[in-house]
Amino acid sequence: MAKDSNDTKKNKRDEKRDEDLSEEDLALKQQLELYVERVQDADPNLQKVALESMRQEIRTSTSSMTSVPKPLKFLRPHYGTLKAFYETMGNSELKKYLADILSVLALTMSAEGERESLKYRLEGSGGDIGSWGHEYVRNLAGEISQEYAKRQSEEVPIKDLMELVQQIVAFHMKHNAEPEAVDLLMEVEDLDLLIEHVDSTNFRRTCLYLTSSARYLPGPDDMLVLDTAYMIYLKFEEYPNALQIALFLDNMYVKQVFTSCNDQLRKKQFCYILARHGITFELDEEMAANDDDREALQDIINNTKLSEGYLTLARDIEVMEPKSPEDIYKAHLLDGRASAGATVDSARQNLAATFVNAFVNAGFGQDKLMTVPSDNSSSGSSANWLFKNKEHGKTSAAASLGMIFLWDVDSGLAQMDKYFHASDSHVNAGALLGVGIVNCGIKNDCDPALALLGEYIDKEDPFIRIGAIMGLGIAYAGAQNEQLRSKLAPILNDTKAPLDVIAFTAISLGLIYVGSCNEEVAQAIIFALMDRSESELTEPLTRLLPLGLGLLYLGKQESVEATAEVSKTFNEKIRKYCDMTLLSCAYAGTGNVLKVQNLLGHCSQHLDKGETHQGPAVLGIAMVAMAEELGLEMAIRSLEHLLQYGEQNIRRAVPLALGLLCISNPKVNVMDTLSRLSHDTDSEVAMAAVMSLGLIGAGTNNARIAGMLRNLSSYYYKDASLLFCVRIAQGLVHMGKGLLTLNPFHSERFLLSPTALAGITIMLHACLDMKAVVLGKYHYMLYFLVLAMQPRMLMTVDENNKPLSVPVRVGQAVDVVGQAGRPKTITGFQTHTTPVLLAAGDRAELATEKYIPLSPILEGFVILKENPDYREEDH
Repeated sequence: MAKDSNDTKKNKRDEKRDEDLSEEDLALKQQLELYVERVQDADPNLQKVALESMRQEIRTSTSSMTSVPKPLKFLRPHYGTLKAFYETMGNSELKKYLADILSVLALTMSAEGERESLKYRLEGSGGDIGSWGHEYVRNLAGEISQEYAKRQSEEVPIKDLMELVQQIVAFHMKHNAEPEAVDLLMEVEDLDLLIEHVDSTNFRRTCLYLTSSARYLPGPDDMLVLDTAYMIYLKFEEYPNALQIALFLDNMYVKQVFTSCNDQLRKKQFCYILARHGITFELDEEMAANDDDREALQDIINNTKLSEGYLTLARDIEVMEPKSPEDIYKAHLLDGRASAGATVDSARQNLAATFVNAFVNAGFGQDKLMTVPSDNSSSGSSANWLFKNKEHGKTSAAASLGMIFLWDVDSGLAQMDKYFHASDSHVNAGALLGVGIVNCGIKNDCDPALALLGEYIDKEDPFIRIGAIMGLGIAYAGAQNEQLRSKLAPILNDTKAPLDVIAFTAISLGLIYVGSCNEEVAQAIIFALMDRSESELTEPLTRLLPLGLGLLYLGKQESVEATAEVSKTFNEKIRKYCDMTLLSCAYAGTGNVLKVQNLLGHCSQHLDKGETHQGPAVLGIAMVAMAEELGLEMAIRSLEHLLQYGEQNIRRAVPLALGLLCISNPKVNVMDTLSRLSHDTDSEVAMAAVMSLGLIGAGTNNARIAGMLRNLSSYYYKDASLLFCVRIAQGLVHMGKGLLTLNPFHSERFLLSPTALAGITIMLHACLDMKAVVLGKYHYMLYFLVLAMQPRMLMTVDENNKPLSVPVRVGQAVDVVGQAGRPKTITGFQTHTTPVLLAAGDRAELATEKYIPLSPILEGFVILKENPDYREEDH
């Protein structure tokens, strides 16, 4: 009796549910139940009709996916029945038909991890996969990736799966779901399929997704993904993008891009991209057949147009007027006490003014201290300023001329000529360094820097030697010049050479061979490290040797491992320092999460006072994590923790790491942290924080940072060392009167210029021991920053490289990866006419249809050609 009463209850419940349904739904439900019974009928004709009808019902409803479609809902209770019946059927067309329907039902019914939808799909009749709707295809794609992983581990054939993958990818690519197609192909490790399926409407979106996801993939997958994007770009003749990927992969593809393209104008644009990236690149017959054309292109790669473009920008923005250090300090805005203290330690203050003057007027070719023409022709006032500096201060003063004439080799060499013949060796050294600075990033067939500096490398005087060696390092950064190696390498193993000469030689060789993994140079630096005595190993300058070694492997990841093994045999005083430096350089700009964890691990240990290796480890966190925005934000948070829990030597490095993460990009939260640290009780921490305020504001003229630094200059007016740092930072913030940037990333943060990062890294390592290096007699190490200095401009030129003024919209860049349609790529824009300045995170787009840009990324020099389809509207 109890059983009956239960049944009646159940029937009542069902009836109650049926009453809730509308008449239509009720009819549909009964109809479907009838089909389910008919499918199990003995008569194949009836079965066929029932299956056809069921299929029709499901198909017509799957179009809307806001809720579970009615047929699927009503068929849920019968899923088990149909499955059981399916197993009993003999092989026939009908069985395949039923399999198709079960495959769709499994979408809402099958248990997690069973992959029934896929199982029945493979057993079914095939047919157009898209006719069952998007959700079904998506679900199948998910099941395929699980099934693929399982079959791979069991080594079962996967041919049937791959046929299905083909269909799904074709469906996704037709329906604007490129990211899903890419994800599926990554799961089944067959990205080559993509190249067949992209067409001219969707290749850009597909490649954007590929290049953006590469940042988050573990190696070697990331390289495969970029490789695929490169192939797609080449297929659609989108050469500038292909070139960017080629530069990122740093391989033979660069040459291939040149040989694949026959358009001379487009090749010119490639050359501008190469010049901005700052690599040495020789064109050969294959890349440009005509000699005159080749010479014109090589000129652009050699950066000979940079000075001209920069000065055009300056004239356009009307900032040609030279500025004096006083214009930057703006002491009149402060109360009386600060200016009263200005006379203290005047040599130190004059030195600071030298640097401020050099940074602010960089590249303008005129200033108010060094280049002022005097009435009395025999002794110019520049000489007067020069001699307001003490001994090694004169080196920096003479070298500042190189900075003022930055990129303008002819005028710069003419101006510095007189200092070569000075009797004072410090002045000579400065002139040699100045020659290097003027040639920074500019290549020239007649190699003026090598010709002038080569003969001074082996002079007796250590100052002159350092000037010449450092000058060569800056002028030939990244050139991998064999002639220089044969000149410089012997110094490393010369027992008579003083330690500072050896240290600068290691740095210069590291720069010249940056990222080249050159065995011979590595060998020479390793031997130099092994030859150092116990006492020398504790000297701050010795730490530049491991840095020179690290630069050889900058961004080259695993290639460093052999050298890292050798470094484990060094004296324990330098072993860990070397280890951290090599690791941080090798993975710089890769965003490798495991390496960041490794470096954080080293920072979490509480050590004795004598340990120095945590400094480079902290900088390393920033170097590795600066690659993409997400890692960058996380690194900033991790560094905040280190500040709270770390030892003093870690706290001294944290501000520098923050400065590197937000270089020339003043983020408010970082600015506040640094402002807090600039009043720290430990003067080393305060100095590092002040320097970093200069770095994050470098070339931005940021008013808030300028205000902070002015207040600091009155706060520290009695502390000569800190005041010196404040002045340097003020010079950096107003660098190039706000036209320059130090950011080593370019092309919308996709490419990292190796020489630029190397220059910043050397400067930060010098700041790890402020008192001994920057505040000692090696202050000219600040000039290594010149390697990263670039105009932050967009300069549009016509086919003959003449500036063209066109309207452009400049606004905050918006990340549009994986978005449907054609979303706007910038927000909050203003319209300007070129040349324009681009701040960090800005993006530009042309505001006119009259011209077509030859590069999709509007930064630096962009060639415009007239649009043949453009018609002036009649007004």
